Formats: sequence, C-alpha cells, structure tokens
Amino acid sequence: MNDTSPVIDILGTLVRIASVDIANGSIHFRLPDGRTGRSTGHTNLEILHRGDVVILGAEHWETAPQDVWPEPNSVSVVTRVLDDGSVLIEGGISIKVIQNDTGEEIQAGNTVEYNEIDGVVRVVSETPLRAGGHGESIDIDDVRRDYLWKGENLGEGFSDFGGYPDVKERARELIETQLERRDKLNEIKARPVKGVLFTGPPGTGKTHLARIIARESKADFYLVSGPSIISKWLGDTEDTLRKIFEAATMSESGRAIIFFDEIDSIAERRSGDSHESSRRLVAQFLTLMDGFDDKGKSVIVIAATNRADALDPALTRPGRFDWEIEFGLPDLSDRLEILQVRSRQLTTRGVLPLEDVALLTEGWSAADLTAIWTEAALVAASDDRSAISPEDVAAALDRVASKPRRSSLTGVSS
Repeated sequence: MNDTSPVIDILGTLVRIASVDIANGSIHFRLPDGRTGRSTGHTNLEILHRGDVVILGAEHWETAPQDVWPEPNSVSVVTRVLDDGSVLIEGGISIKVIQNDTGEEIQAGNTVEYNEIDGVVRVVSETPLRAGGHGESIDIDDVRRDYLWKGENLGEGFSDFGGYPDVKERARELIETQLERRDKLNEIKARPVKGVLFTGPPGTGKTHLARIIARESKADFYLVSGPSIISKWLGDTEDTLRKIFEAATMSESGRAIIFFDEIDSIAERRSGDSHESSRRLVAQFLTLMDGFDDKGKSVIVIAATNRADALDPALTRPGRFDWEIEFGLPDLSDRLEILQVRSRQLTTRGVLPLEDVALLTEGWSAADLTAIWTEAALVAASDDRSAISPEDVAAALDRVASKPRRSSLTGVSS
C-alpha cells in the first residue's frame, strides 16, 4: 500500500508515469529501456501526473526528481499539425505523432524539443534545424564552399568555345551591357536584365558558355545543379536558395552570376497534380527573382534547361528571365570550329581530316564531337604513341558513331 507519510528511502525501480487510473488504483509506466508496465493496488494517486518520475517498490512508491530520469529529450522538425492539436514529426525513417500540451502555436517547419511521455516540450526554432545538414545551420560560408566556383576552374574564355557565333555575340552583349556597364544603365534608369534562359538539347555547351561568361566578366560564379539542391527536409531547399541569392549580392567584385543547371527540376510547370513542396519551391524561386535586392551589385541569374516546355510559364514573364538564348544542334561550320578548337589543345601529327568529320557528323552535339578526341587519344595511347594521327581520328569517329544514340545524354556538359 502507498501512503503520504514522510518520504523514506526505498529500493525499487525507476519508472516514468504514462497514465494514472485513480478509480482502479493502477499506474501505467515506462521503464528507462523503453519497456512499459502496469502496477495495481495503489491509493493516493491524485498527486501523480503523466510524466512524473517515480521509484516504484514492492510496498511503497515515492516521487523522484525529473533529472534522475536517464532519457534526454529529442529534437525534430514538425511536418504537419493535426486537427486535434497534435503534431507529426520526423522520427528517423518514420513519422511519429506527438501530443502538444504546451499551449504554443506550432506550425509545419518548426523545430521542437519533445519526449515520448510529455510530447512537445518547447519550440526550439521556427525554421528547420538539421544536424550536419541544411536549414538554419547553413550560412554564407557554407554556400560559398558548396556552390561558388573559383575563377581558375571556369575555362579559358570565348576562344575555348567553338561554333555558335550568334550565341557568343549575345553572351558578349550580356557582359558589356549588364555587367561591365551597369552604372550606365543606372544613369539611364533602365531596368537591368535579371535572368537569361539557355535552352536546347543536351551537350550543346550551355553550362560551358555560362562559365565563360563568368570568367570573361570576372564575376563570382555560383553553380547550382537543380536535382542536387533538392532536400527531403521541409523548407531546406527554399532556405538554401535564399542564402545563394544573398551570397551573390555580397560579392566583393561587385559582379555575380547564379547559374541553375536543369532549372526545370526546381521550377517545373505547376498544376493541380503538383506536389505541395514543388509548388512551394516554384513560388519561392519566383519571389527571389522578383524581390532580391542586389544592393547595387551586378547580379544575373542564368538558367539552362533541355525541357523548356516543362518550365512554369511564370518564369518567362517580364522582370524574370527576359532573355532566352537557344542552343540548337551545331551546323556544318559550327561542327568544324568545335573540332578545330579542341584539336589546338591536343598534340597531333599530320593533317587531320576535320572537314570530313564535320560533314559526317550532322545531328551530333558538341559533346558528341568532343568524344571523338577522347577516343582518338585512347587509340593513340594504346598504340604507345604520344600524338594523335589522322588514322586515330578516323578510328575514333567509327567508335563514337557506333555507340547507342539517345536524345538525353548523361555525363556531358550541357
């Protein structure tokens, strides 16, 4: 029997109260190892409440200080608030339902401290916090480390980009008017171009040209791969996007380019079937394009896509992606120049049949043409030679031509 006599030291089991049934004199409890149990035949249970720590003996029980309970509270992110006020949280690989008796208003995306008995203990942060991941913990230094490319890794310049004279001329205009002469635009009080969209098949040089623009303009270059930035954690992707824009506006050079490769993966056309997270991400991206303050700096967003028809139409409205530069498959003169540019960077011997190769490769992308040089070098090296010969080029052409041809190539610069 239990009583309310002065507290005495007893030997017993440390438990935490899960529920108390006063009418039946029973206690439901949890042990430190996670097991649960029930003890009956008790009286004077009015002073016990859910969450109390108790030393339960054979004949007596007494309350114990909360800090003797060995289980620490956990921290997790709320994924949804249910109608009854309880919340769904991320519990490792599962979702848990946790009670919320704190009286605080909790929203999806909040980070909360909780335990299995008390439910939510307090709101730690209004935004998602991740151990070793993104969310509140990401800062400008993280963004620069993960997305900022150093100038020495951006390529040589326009001389390193074969073919596409009209595209290169448009790129030079972008540098001159939007980056180098931004002060003149400000004096004219003209609205600068915020975004440029590169469209066209895979392997046509979209990413390559974006790097060249950054190098030629001496701008900071943030390379963001659409699929890689997507996080499974609620709010993480949007927060990372905000920090990337913020980092770009803090460029010491006064110039920055944010390049989104495969922009369709984060700004796809919204519809009634779109996932809520996808719609939220598109809305965040549009908000950033509309409202980011470049703080007097020259910041341009360049995005590339192989699927222009999959983009949300709102992206191409005035004030967002004002320019669209299309990269088609290279024509005959483009293919010849692409081959010539690459050949000048290699050790060769004899007169190479570049004109013949250009004629025979109609419908090939720049990446396909570049693959010829990779194969030619392998042929020469396997024959223990240190220079590429005309015969190596012919053999390489046959090798590349015999490979399966797909509309969307992987592992090549777009």
